[in-house]
Amino acid sequence: MDLQELKSKFIKAFGENDNEIKTFFSPSRINIIGEHIDYNGGQVFPCAIEIGTYGIARKNSDNILRLKSLNLSKEGHVSLSPIENKEENEWMNFPLGVAKFIKERGFDIGGLDVLVYGNIPNGSGLSSSASLEVLFGEIFNTFYNKGKISNVELALIGQETENKFIGVNSGIMDQFIIANGKKDNAVLLDTETLDFEYIPFKLKDNKIVILNTNKRRELKDSKYNERRAECEEALEILQDYAEIDNLCQLTEENLELLENIENEDVRKRAEHVIMENLRVAEAVQALQNGDIETLGELLVASNDSLRELYEVTGPHLDSITKHSNDFDGCLGARMTGAGFGGCGIAIVKSDKIEEFKAYVAPRYKEDTGLEAEFIISNVGDKVHEI
Repeated sequence: MDLQELKSKFIKAFGENDNEIKTFFSPSRINIIGEHIDYNGGQVFPCAIEIGTYGIARKNSDNILRLKSLNLSKEGHVSLSPIENKEENEWMNFPLGVAKFIKERGFDIGGLDVLVYGNIPNGSGLSSSASLEVLFGEIFNTFYNKGKISNVELALIGQETENKFIGVNSGIMDQFIIANGKKDNAVLLDTETLDFEYIPFKLKDNKIVILNTNKRRELKDSKYNERRAECEEALEILQDYAEIDNLCQLTEENLELLENIENEDVRKRAEHVIMENLRVAEAVQALQNGDIETLGELLVASNDSLRELYEVTGPHLDSITKHSNDFDGCLGARMTGAGFGGCGIAIVKSDKIEEFKAYVAPRYKEDTGLEAEFIISNVGDKVHEI
């Protein structure tokens, strides 16, 4: 859908007036490696991608949000005074939460008419909710704050919305990369300090293929919060044996400390976190050395750990990553995002992509009864006004 068509749909939905209409884009993201460690103080290695969420917006003087989505049936208006999370608001609770935490930080909010359109597969684990949060942060920032809210703050406001308004105890990674991504670069992010570095994302004669299982998942209904609680339990136990603020301050030499954790599940979660954090550094080094084969091997090791130790994959992701890794032209595949359905990623030889799809799709369908979707997207820029 082109921008002119979106603008026409906006005018049809909200009518014409003299207020300026602006268009915004908020990307989606994939995480190359470093899964389930953004809430454990580790380093993650995501990038923004060129699918995401568009917002056509203008001010209104009524102190309400008039909202319409071209993807979801729920539409209407919600008040900015008071700001309340109501179940019947459905997706409209996300912009409300963003408004709440912008205001709590001392910035300005006000009425908006917004038409939203996304080309992120819903429930795919590609961060459609974080994309929406950062989109509305940018819209409020542009119309009411003259861009005074930094992009790091936009990310934190999005995370706060997710944690305190929506009820998902997520880390900072998704909102951060969406607010701070850079075209053709991945971001090495320290989730404890929020220090970050752009790393050119060059895969030689290979491409990243996003593997959509078409098995929807909702973070609110998954075991996401349970996994985070298990990590917090592990940290509390291990702090009796080591001076640490988070699990990712431990290294391979510290694995023997895990023997002090009696609960096997909690012990396994901690082992994944420690080793996954080390894999991130190895993956960045491999990419900078042009060693894409080693990068692929690290993706496979990450996926094995997420399946065996963190237990967040499930039959659909297990099937699609197994068949991907069985294909000769695939250097490595793993689940990406929270898991419990959603997407994987694979590094595939550019001249083998059609063969790869033809190999994986029927085998995945035989296993699950679902059609796999294969998405090839370039590494894109952060949230911005178009």
